Order: sequence, then C-alpha cells, then structure tokens
Amino acid sequence: MLKPILHQLATKRVVLASGSPRRQELIQNIGLTKVELCPSTFEENLPKSEYGFGEYVAETAYHKVLEVYRRLSGEAATGNVPGPDVVIGADTMVTMDGKMYGKPTTPEVAFQMLSELMGRQHIVYTGVVLKYHDREVKFTEACKVRFGKASPEQIQAYVDTGEPLDKAGGYGIQGIGGTFVEAIEGDYFTVVGLPLYRISTELCKMFHYQG
Repeated sequence: MLKPILHQLATKRVVLASGSPRRQELIQNIGLTKVELCPSTFEENLPKSEYGFGEYVAETAYHKVLEVYRRLSGEAATGNVPGPDVVIGADTMVTMDGKMYGKPTTPEVAFQMLSELMGRQHIVYTGVVLKYHDREVKFTEACKVRFGKASPEQIQAYVDTGEPLDKAGGYGIQGIGGTFVEAIEGDYFTVVGLPLYRISTELCKMFHYQG
C-alpha cells in the first residue's frame, strides 16, 4: 500500500517512538525497512479521569512522539546527525465495563486481569500519532475481542510464561495469548498495537498520494 511513496520515505529519517521490536517488525513489514526504534521517556501519567478511552491513548501517543521528536531534533542541532523527519508513536489499552486495563505490574495482577476477561468481550483501543515536521495526524482505532473460557490452571500457566507482563490487558494476541481469543471484530493489528491499514492510509495522505 505504501509503494507509491516509498521512494520519498526512503530519503527520510523515520523513527518509531517505541522500544518494541514487535512494532518495529510490523513497520518494517509494510516497507519502512530502515525505521529506527527510540523509546520515549514520557512517563505516561496523564489523568485518566479527564479523557475518554480513545482520547487517552491518542494523547499518550502524542506526548510520546513529541518527546522523541524534540529530543532527537535537539541532538541533531548540537551534532552531525540529521534530525528526525517522520516520528510514529502508538499507545494501546484494553477496556471492559468502563475499566482500563494497562500493563500488569506483577504476575498476580496479570492473573486477575485475565480472569476478569475470560469468557467475555472487551475492547482494545490503539491511539496513533504521525508527525512529519510541522504536520501531525492523531487518530484512534478500536477492536472488539472476545475471549473463550479458560481454567485457573490454564491462566496461571500462561502467566508463568512471562508474556503478559509487558502487554496491555495482560496478553499478546500475536503470541501464546492468542489461544484465548475466540473472535475479534475489527483490525487485528489494532490489538497487536499498530493498526497498519490506517497508518498506511494516513502516511499516503501526508506525502500527497491520493490513489
């Protein structure tokens, strides 16, 4: 989908405001093979009560992108490296019954989260921000996910793998956690943490391709 603008993007310094090799691989798979990883130092401490779910993840992604863009631009101003051209950031959360489920802090919290989600439907929100110098695009995608039923022993066995501890909602759909998923309604990659179709569409618009 990005092929018509890849020749332009190939001349740009493209940075992913993340430390996630998983997100980097996704971006590389759509043609941005030289994308850099740069984890943001933003503390992700926005007051949750002041935002809706979709607004919260989009605003968090925006602050991640802004911090990385400013930091790398500052480094470029004092050194011999080029500044960033395109910075991409994302933030994901799981919600159910008005409750936000972020990354579990302990195995016990992960077990509790997963126990609550089992046998029910939840919604995954991923907010994304694309910054190309002074041009910015911010959006949120949502996807409904239904978990099947699982026993406490099955949940604990999954927690023991360690996979849940760095995942929103305590699971990774692209990993072992995908075995709990009975059905999804929406973009699978929104659940993974990077909605590729929407990102590709917005990048094409940014670089003036209207195919």
